[in-house]
Amino acid sequence: MQTHEIKHPWYREPWVWLLIALPMTAVVGGMITIYIAVTTSDGLVEDDYYKRGMAINRDLARDRAAADHRLQAHLDVDLNYRRVVLTLRSQDYDLPDTVSLAFLHPTQAGHDQTVVLQKVDVDRYSGTVSGLLHGNWYVQLSADDWRLSGALQLPQAATVVVLPAYTPGP
Repeated sequence: MQTHEIKHPWYREPWVWLLIALPMTAVVGGMITIYIAVTTSDGLVEDDYYKRGMAINRDLARDRAAADHRLQAHLDVDLNYRRVVLTLRSQDYDLPDTVSLAFLHPTQAGHDQTVVLQKVDVDRYSGTVSGLLHGNWYVQLSADDWRLSGALQLPQAATVVVLPAYTPGP
């Protein structure tokens, strides 16, 4: 009895395609990686790290000034109406007419927003946020010579109490 083996062309063999597919996935993955590397920027890299390091000392002085003024802030964010209400208290400091509020994204500086809050009452300020705020944010309140910093996760916690980062020693 004779058996006839049917010869298929190479492109009809499944093992050939498997051997071709494995290296092709590496090529396609490499092309996607090159595309991502070329089209996105490295936002976390500082060009002039020395000047940035020198500016930290000025920022620490602003934190000390907030502690000296005994500032405390209570920040409410209403995402439905895009309103921000700030209650700012101090024992011995005349509160300014405007306060700058910065929402700083931890990794993407392009999403950062700054809102100028206007005084509407003795210790209450109000303003409007322009864009969407979801996820983790650093908040920074500043005016005159002081700065208050904190963290906020939206929409889960739309309220944050911000205290001075610097606590004076004994």
